[in-house]
Amino acid sequence: MRMSGVDHIHAGTVVGKLEGDPLMVRGFYNTLLLTELKVNLAEGIFFDMSWASLRKCVPVASGGIHCGQMHQLLYYLGDDVVLQFGGGTIGHPDGIQSGATANRVALEAMVLARNEGRDYVAEGPEILRTAAATCAPLKTALDLGKILLF
Repeated sequence: MRMSGVDHIHAGTVVGKLEGDPLMVRGFYNTLLLTELKVNLAEGIFFDMSWASLRKCVPVASGGIHCGQMHQLLYYLGDDVVLQFGGGTIGHPDGIQSGATANRVALEAMVLARNEGRDYVAEGPEILRTAAATCAPLKTALDLGKILLF
């Protein structure tokens, strides 16, 4: 798809409804984003690749993802990704704006923790709870997430 000029494509997630093997998903993302790849069988890269000046294709993650998984999403998928929170935004009990606010505050809390050098993966739930103490939409979303299963 990258060679045909696609600028973004769903490339899998490691959490949510469309979860996949973390290493294989990393391989998909690397194929879309990197200029040079070396053989990495664990990630499904079976030969060296050079994309030369071919533009990258931004991976999209969706399918049952929500703000309560933000630490996992950031860890596994990195910064160069479109996080498409459909039901995780629209399904917020207080409306779409509250859902969007919850997602944004969760993302910013995780990025800040990561940039401060914290172990945001291990501390993720606590970081989210701390952020939710000053963000009612995030608190509501996290409380709702405890009863939702995908």
